[in-house]
Amino acid sequence: MEKLEIACFNLESALIAQEGGADRVELCANIKEGGTTPDLEVVRQTLDRLKIPIYVMIRPRGGNFVYSEAEFQQMEKEIQQFKTLGVNGFVFGILNEDKTVNLQQNSELVELARPFPCTFHRAFDEVSEVFHSLEAVIQCGFSTLLTSGTMPNVIEGISVLMKLVEKADNRITIMPGGGLRSNNIKMLQQQTNAGFYHSSAITDKSEIANIDEVKALKSNLQ
Repeated sequence: MEKLEIACFNLESALIAQEGGADRVELCANIKEGGTTPDLEVVRQTLDRLKIPIYVMIRPRGGNFVYSEAEFQQMEKEIQQFKTLGVNGFVFGILNEDKTVNLQQNSELVELARPFPCTFHRAFDEVSEVFHSLEAVIQCGFSTLLTSGTMPNVIEGISVLMKLVEKADNRITIMPGGGLRSNNIKMLQQQTNAGFYHSSAITDKSEIANIDEVKALKSNLQ
């Protein structure tokens, strides 16, 4: 059965995601930056209220995905802090200046996060060589890859997503995300055969998930 993850930028959206039938929440802050590390207290409150798994974004700032040593140490510290709270997984991604996957830093964070699984996020959509980068992400030990197929949205990236699922060959879960909505999820599912799907379920200018959209996303996956 295919599953649905909702990207949530606040506790209210996380509660809506759960009520709407989502299988998992990706918790982050700063929607305008595309997601950054959420506040420790927000994570604590969300853990108290949710029964479904919560993956936490580890991203010290918006902008590119090349981090200084100080930023990398901050990411390490945040993973250690959130592990003590009992989150279910982590979401991050680090690139090199040449748009390749940073094998050393990503591998170190995946190791630090154990036994919790990690998702490589949409930093992947900036990589220079897609299928070589897929192998690098797998090598680092990630369990999931969130991507729009290196295009602005999942519909434009659908052909790449299809190839990624095929080449991943169940070694990693390919999770389409980026412009994913209830009106295109069924077509995407039929063409890609991906196992997990990712959406914010936000349908207006607010930062709050829409309960009807969450329910529609989930029902269209059946």
